[in-house]
Amino acid sequence: SDMVLNFARGLVEVQEEVKEEGVGHVAMRNLFSLETSSLETSSMETITVEKKSRKRHIRESADRLELSKKVEERAEFRKKQNSDNLTHPPEFIVRPRGQTVWEGKTVKLHCTVSGWPKPRIAWYKNNVVIDEKVHPDKYTAESNYNMHSLEIKSCDFLDTAQYRVSALNIKGESSSVATVVIKSITSIPPHGFCSEHGVTFETAIIDSFEVAFGREGETLSLGCTVIVYPTIKRYQPDVLWYRNGKALAESKWVHTHWSGEKATLTLVHLNKEDEGLYTLRVNTKSGFQSYSAYVFVRDEEVELEGVPVAPLDVRCHDANKDYVVVTWKQPAVEGSSSILGYFIDRCEVGHHHWAQCNDTPVKYARFPVTGLIEGRSYTFRVRAINRAGVSRPSRASDPVTAIDPHDRAPGPSAPFTGMIKFTEEDATVGVVPGEPTDLVVTEATKNYVVLAWTPPTQRGHEGVVYLVEKCVAGSECWQRANTGMPVKSPRFALFDLAEGKSYNFRVRCCNSAGMSVASSATGDITVGDVLDLPAAPGPAVATRNTDTSVVVSWGASKDVKHLVGYYISYSVAGSDVWTPANNKPVKGTRFVCHGLNPGDSCVFRVKAVNAAGYSHSSLESEAVVVKAAIAIPGVPSGVHLMEAARDYMVLAWREPAVTGGADIRGYFVDYRTVKGGVGGQWHELNPKAVTCTSYKAENLKENSFYQFQVRAINMAGVSEASLPNVALECKEWTIAKPGAPHGLHVLEVRDSSLVLLWEPPTFDGRTPVNGFYVDIKEAITGEDWKGVHEKATKLKYMKVNGLIAGRSYVFRVRAQNLAGVGKTSGVLGPVLALTMPGTHEIILDVDDDGVISMIFECSEMAEGSEFIWSKNYKTLTDTSRLTIVTEGGKSRAIFNDPSLEDLGIFSCEVTNTVGVSASYTLTEAGLKRLLDISHDHKFPIIPFKTQMAMELLEKGRVRFWTQVEKFTAGCHVDYVFNDVIVENGEKYQMNFDKNSGIIEMFMDSLAVTDEGTFTFNLVDGKAKGSTSLVLIGEVAVLTLLSFSGPHFVDYLGFQVTPECNVLLKATLSKKDAGVYEVKLKDARGKDKSMFNLTEAGYQTVLNELFRVIANSSTEISVKSTEHGIVLYSLITHHMEELQVGWQHKEAKISHSDRVQCGVTGEQLWLKVNEPTEKDKGKYTINICDGKDGVKRFCDLSGQDRARVVGGLPDVVTIQEGKSLNLTGNVWGDPAPEVTWMKNDRELVSDERYALKFEHGKFASITIAAVTTTDSGKYALLVKNKYGTEAGEFTVSVYIPEEEKKKDSLPQCMMVNREQEIKICCGEVLVCILLLSC
Repeated sequence: SDMVLNFARGLVEVQEEVKEEGVGHVAMRNLFSLETSSLETSSMETITVEKKSRKRHIRESADRLELSKKVEERAEFRKKQNSDNLTHPPEFIVRPRGQTVWEGKTVKLHCTVSGWPKPRIAWYKNNVVIDEKVHPDKYTAESNYNMHSLEIKSCDFLDTAQYRVSALNIKGESSSVATVVIKSITSIPPHGFCSEHGVTFETAIIDSFEVAFGREGETLSLGCTVIVYPTIKRYQPDVLWYRNGKALAESKWVHTHWSGEKATLTLVHLNKEDEGLYTLRVNTKSGFQSYSAYVFVRDEEVELEGVPVAPLDVRCHDANKDYVVVTWKQPAVEGSSSILGYFIDRCEVGHHHWAQCNDTPVKYARFPVTGLIEGRSYTFRVRAINRAGVSRPSRASDPVTAIDPHDRAPGPSAPFTGMIKFTEEDATVGVVPGEPTDLVVTEATKNYVVLAWTPPTQRGHEGVVYLVEKCVAGSECWQRANTGMPVKSPRFALFDLAEGKSYNFRVRCCNSAGMSVASSATGDITVGDVLDLPAAPGPAVATRNTDTSVVVSWGASKDVKHLVGYYISYSVAGSDVWTPANNKPVKGTRFVCHGLNPGDSCVFRVKAVNAAGYSHSSLESEAVVVKAAIAIPGVPSGVHLMEAARDYMVLAWREPAVTGGADIRGYFVDYRTVKGGVGGQWHELNPKAVTCTSYKAENLKENSFYQFQVRAINMAGVSEASLPNVALECKEWTIAKPGAPHGLHVLEVRDSSLVLLWEPPTFDGRTPVNGFYVDIKEAITGEDWKGVHEKATKLKYMKVNGLIAGRSYVFRVRAQNLAGVGKTSGVLGPVLALTMPGTHEIILDVDDDGVISMIFECSEMAEGSEFIWSKNYKTLTDTSRLTIVTEGGKSRAIFNDPSLEDLGIFSCEVTNTVGVSASYTLTEAGLKRLLDISHDHKFPIIPFKTQMAMELLEKGRVRFWTQVEKFTAGCHVDYVFNDVIVENGEKYQMNFDKNSGIIEMFMDSLAVTDEGTFTFNLVDGKAKGSTSLVLIGEVAVLTLLSFSGPHFVDYLGFQVTPECNVLLKATLSKKDAGVYEVKLKDARGKDKSMFNLTEAGYQTVLNELFRVIANSSTEISVKSTEHGIVLYSLITHHMEELQVGWQHKEAKISHSDRVQCGVTGEQLWLKVNEPTEKDKGKYTINICDGKDGVKRFCDLSGQDRARVVGGLPDVVTIQEGKSLNLTGNVWGDPAPEVTWMKNDRELVSDERYALKFEHGKFASITIAAVTTTDSGKYALLVKNKYGTEAGEFTVSVYIPEEEKKKDSLPQCMMVNREQEIKICCGEVLVCILLLSC
């Protein structure tokens, strides 16, 4: 009643109050003042009248409330001290509250439970216990000091439920229920009928994006085709994109587009922050559909080898008037050495100059930035440093404004109650502020300590500043810590502290009225790292996933604080080169590593990271081969009846389309009876799996109806059941025609052919089956069935040719007997006619020992794969004809004794693969050829390049020689004359040059006694060879006569080679003219030869020489120089007598200072200095060839070499932080290609450099805010087919001194804000240099 009276008198400054002090009030006052548990009683009642201000009265009311709370707490504590109450059942102090949240958010339910012994907690969802270990990515349950929580991550519609928490101990059980409702962002009702449009929308996402890989700086697009049926005019679904469960909004980095059919997400200038799981969600009035895939972002190539890559995810926290905390995440790759620390840079919004915030690298991944200017906005970036250098900067953070948090986000106003109250504030002008409270140390590292406190409630209308004081523990000498700058925020970071020492801190605040008293001291604070490095994660376990991915799981780091996530890296076994699998930390303990090379054997390891740094790497996983994991097979299909009798039915079905990466080991068949259209309970027919795709179900009841379903089994497990067939009656068939073939499958699928195999029907009809027909059609609507062959085949296989690559086909088979053609089999397909990459065929091989074999290789071997060889598509069981040897991915079938019995089709199939198979047809002709090759290998013959020949040397000496084509170092030669081996001696001299393979035998002369056969016999291992020359009868006489005296075989002449050499002499000139005579003479006779090389003979040689030179000339080429252009043609040789003429537009070119022609070496050239429009046209060079001459042409009409005609200065000096724009004027026809270079490295247009080329004439480069790293040598390189030229200039960036005069300009180009420099060349403006702050 007193409180109501006081608020009713709200406008009265001084009032009289009648207070009645009762027993209860006296007890509370004594407890507050003396803090004792005894209650004093008083029977006296007094009435006091005093004057109090409203402020004092409110403060005393608050004190009374606090005192009563203490009394209640002490009473409760004493109650629990009673020994009878030490053990009590669980009791909920704080119950979990129901929540309604948006889809995709995280919900956390909290409760506090008391009880002794300590109760055990269990969470239930709709009365089903929640096991967070089974679903670690969905649920996280925590219990700390009787406070319990359940976290539900990435909520969706299915998470809407009643959640119950149960607490149990020996004294009893207690539970509490909270309801969680998950609302869709677009308020989508459950799937179903949409009353608004009168339809049920069906959504399908096709052409979806796969796991994508990008690199920093690139642009990546993700897209899916979305089909919404039915289509309603003016209705469009909501298309949303998510990254790691968070909705993406349009920004400078993210662009979304919806065309009505295709949804596209474009990530501009990729960064590691963009890595994650991307989800496309399509919301309609009837529900939603979603699709997800992971996007990996690889690091950009570092400029200096060994430096770390850039940090990521820079964020700002706890922003205040002059203070902000910057955090980031460490990169996955530290470089060649560990990271020593990080540099933090800041940039004011609207400016381009980055200022470094810390002089010494900080090790922690968070840093308090002070000295901000109130009201201004800043962005921040971070760079990592190690011994090799500094990394590239991270992506800049979002802008943050340095203002008071209360001004940034004002709290919600109180609801209107219908009553207006007036209060009167005390005048605070000139009031000394109160003391700060709640001073604590929020962060403590060896580099800095951060203090935080609560501002005083009494501080006046004017602002206050804070003075931070410190003293070494154990002393009373307090020192100012912020002497250089005032502190406006209730936060302050101290950097100049000695590591390992202990300090006390306190804070004062002051304004124009004075300084407050000091706050309470913090107590001893030791300078050092408070946050420890995380412990190493548990051992990594790698399991197969797909052909390019592996699933890695590990144990979570124990007792880790503020975990950022985990980095996973992998290495090919034995290489010791580690590659990061993710460039953005992941929080879970399971990750799918994509982008691996199929077949590689990889090991994996994991390291944890928090703000303090990296943990040690986990134990490496065992090596795992990158290939698809084995899964349970797909569902069989097409269960149909093959034959029926009174008490049995024969069933058949198609094998699953997906085998799960392992061979199908068999099938299980289930059945049930159907009565009145109602099916009974399913029963198992075969306890042991059948290996074929048919089964005879026996012991059935006649005229009863049955349904059957089939399951497939492989080494991974049993598949789901197939769809049951329609109810079939068990009764005896009386039809005459055969049943349907079954077991259709294909092998050896190629671009234009395949092999179809089948099994005969189980029911033959009245007469046995005598043939089969195969039908085919393309797998498109409207196609008719066509017969593959006209006559029935008795085989149970057929090779189908004439297919078209890339098209799909379906097949069926019919059996016939004497009664006619029976039922068609089930349709097989569609089958795509396409030769898969890496397909091998069977190769016939004959080794050096003559052994004939067939070889088949498979590069896609899976676990448990085997090679199955067949003959005529029947598995080989007779090992007397073939011996099979298999090693790894290669199998060899060796013929034991090749004969006509081995003729046929040999095929090989690899199990546990996607149809890997091949065949080879061995014919009689092919067998004969193989046997001949085998004989040659068993009994090899040494090949000769040339057979034995004979030559006459000087003075009647004779040489017998031959050359061997292939031999080894152990080759031996026997020299034989008339079946007698001759030895090296006076008459015969032998030589075998094993480098060239030439075998020689020399004789001083031939006599009549040398008539006979000369033979060289060669032996090289088991290979042999021989060559002979016969000198008998008339042949020997003619040979002796022809060699009886000296003579000329070829008389003197000449020949000009392509190298322009005359065979008579190496080169030819006028001084070589004359008559050449050669005489040959010895004791047996003489001979001579003459050649006239004068006048007509000399001119004839020259004409032939000119012809060769002229025809060797190349087409006219053009190259540019600094003075003009050069036209030239190359010849093989030049001599003074060669006549050369140049023409321009069919007119002879006269020599001048500007136009010159000549010869340099073998180059005929024409130089045109400073070419003009008149120099365009057709150029001709006429080279004398002894007749009409040879002409070469070049047309320069409308063509001009690429040039930089001006616009670029030699040197540009510019102040750091200003903008640089240079424009160069270029020329060329055709239009030149333009490239900008810096220090001989090509520049590309990005955020740093803006490169433009406009109208084919103006090339410009713009640097938004230059830094010292932009200093260097630049060049504008232009190029077209007629020449290349570079315009070079130097850029120098300097940092001004603090007191440098604004009007001082260097000799090079420097301007202030709003100024521009124009550089002109003649009358053409060629460059505009804009520099602004």
